[in-house]
Amino acid sequence: MPGSFGSKWHGNMRLTEVVVVGLLVLASVIASAEAITRYNGNQETKTQSGYEHVWPDMEFGWRIVVGSIIASFGAASGSIGGVGGGGIYVPMLALIIGFDTKSSAAVSKCMITGAAGATVFYNIKQRHPTLEQPIIDYDLALLFQPMLMLGISLGVAFNVIFPDWLITILIIILFIGLSIKSLLKGIETWKKETLSKKEATESLELTDIVNQVEESECEPESLSNTTPKESKQVKRPKFSVHDNIYWKELGFLVGVWVIILALQIAKNYTTTCSMLYWILNLLQLPVAGGASIYEAVRLYKGRRRIASKGDMDINLRVYQLVFYCACAVVAGIVAGLLGIGGGFILGPLFLELGMPPQVSSATATFAMTFSASMSVVEYYLLKRFPIPYALYLFCVTVISALVGQLVIKKLIDVLGRASVIIFTLSITMFATALLLGGLGLVKMVDRIQHKEYMGFYSLCAYT
Repeated sequence: MPGSFGSKWHGNMRLTEVVVVGLLVLASVIASAEAITRYNGNQETKTQSGYEHVWPDMEFGWRIVVGSIIASFGAASGSIGGVGGGGIYVPMLALIIGFDTKSSAAVSKCMITGAAGATVFYNIKQRHPTLEQPIIDYDLALLFQPMLMLGISLGVAFNVIFPDWLITILIIILFIGLSIKSLLKGIETWKKETLSKKEATESLELTDIVNQVEESECEPESLSNTTPKESKQVKRPKFSVHDNIYWKELGFLVGVWVIILALQIAKNYTTTCSMLYWILNLLQLPVAGGASIYEAVRLYKGRRRIASKGDMDINLRVYQLVFYCACAVVAGIVAGLLGIGGGFILGPLFLELGMPPQVSSATATFAMTFSASMSVVEYYLLKRFPIPYALYLFCVTVISALVGQLVIKKLIDVLGRASVIIFTLSITMFATALLLGGLGLVKMVDRIQHKEYMGFYSLCAYT
């Protein structure tokens, strides 16, 4: 038993070393940010809003190779933690590939959509770790998802308006706080798992002693017909993929997504800041708000419940439901503003609700798939990213996310600790604060040195 524990601990330490080395390598790239920005300066073009976009040519070389490797790491870790990996994509796109910060956020959304979609495809085939139900909590997704998409629209607009220095401050404050919060939750979960494993070991030893006593009192004939190991194994009932999909809830979410998408497309064919433009924007509020309120009322009256908590069901109050919807809007705003996944906020929130780490990650990723794809469409309509680069990196993240899910499932089976998902979430958020914050500081210093404009931009002047 000690040898087995030692080998598992050694494997866990090796994984930690790989993560730390990867983060150090990524952090070291920040030092060359100014040189890379100047190197690509001849490719800059100005929009009518005054913001300079940098779209490097897609040529095979060290930049695209290193960028692909970092994107693979971000997709794998992001899919595990349920956060998408945008905090790693954006610095890579800006520092390695050579995109400007805001175009990096747009391309990042394409990569998040690929990783999230692949993860959902994988999770649809998975079951809840302890209960006989899907690993994705559809009621939780239906409560959060519509408001998340509403927040995305606001976030994309803020991405156009806000200056880089303000975005940098928000990144540092938000993600350092969330990473610390998740780390503490991971430590708490690790301690609970340690206690559970200890109790399970003691119970198994006691059972073995009782079985030995009973076997010694049995006759040889009865001994030959007993198979204690088989009796201890509890086989979970078989299920099909269709059993893991709640078609009514899924159809409801798709319907909301289609309506909001139609409003966004219609808005693109209007004059910016015109009366019709604002009407189409405001129409998103009753669509998203109505869907979330519908689910909130069902949860409040007990018609539906957060089933993934099992017997520890939550008696949700009105102020709690309002708070959760507000968190979903904030998550959407942050996701659209920074080009990252809304799972950075939904993941820790779901953990605080008492969801198992696997359910938290799967449900956050499920919700993020809709919101990220919505951002991709909005950024595409705003012509914020080059399609060839976006398609290539989309494919990279799809493959990497699937590999990451397979690896983490094996790791959880070996270690018996789902808390590794929470630690991955915490590390990814800390890396986001480090990388995005470092990138923003470098850009801020560069703008100050060149006495560039650092105020707010006009949404109405943007084309």
